[in-house]
Amino acid sequence: MSQYESSTIKSRLHLILSQIAQLNQTSQQSTQLLAVSKTKPATDIIEAYQAGQRCFGENYVQEAVDKIAELKQYQDIEWHFIGPIQSNKTRLIAENFDWVHSIDREKIASRLNEQRPAELAKLNVCLQINISQENSKSGTDIKQVFELAKYVSQQNNLCLRGIMAIPANTDDINQQKQSFAQMQQIFNQLKAEYDSVDTLSMGMTNDMALAIEYGSTMVRIGTAIFGARAAKNQDKN
Repeated sequence: MSQYESSTIKSRLHLILSQIAQLNQTSQQSTQLLAVSKTKPATDIIEAYQAGQRCFGENYVQEAVDKIAELKQYQDIEWHFIGPIQSNKTRLIAENFDWVHSIDREKIASRLNEQRPAELAKLNVCLQINISQENSKSGTDIKQVFELAKYVSQQNNLCLRGIMAIPANTDDINQQKQSFAQMQQIFNQLKAEYDSVDTLSMGMTNDMALAIEYGSTMVRIGTAIFGARAAKNQDKN
């Protein structure tokens, strides 16, 4: 039996929060936990909610929208979309989420801006950067970040909050440090230019400590809270 199966969501959540608190103290950071609940049932989210968690990240649009509807009575949940965005899914994202971490081109930003309901607050957005320049990953090129940031900042229904990255999965600590250092530099440049920028979304279970050391303000943790993810055979979006 794995460690994830032998403990509860509540105990695992509190362990992660304790680890983040210790890392924050060491690095003089104020890093927030985003619990990644993709492929997990609404009952798991409720368990984490009852343990005090309020911010949840989802990767698959239709799955997420179904859970958001099922949990609509929990009005203080903050829903974050963190997966790749298809053009035909932007309306659902604009209508249901509080945050989007994965904007990587002007077309997507424009559609989200146009489709954000007028009665809702501005959609908080982060620009996803393909920091490791991997062909298999979404994200804008480093050279295009500032142009995209300018475009997003000019949209009436979007609020530019920061940047996000999923660095290459590697055991090379120097490569990890290089990616995180680049992200921190870009974040600091954007923060100096835009008053609304306050979020550096990077770091997952395996690289959380290093991400916080390099200034992450939000870490995205899934398996360490909810356990191993179930295989997903249906359309992921």
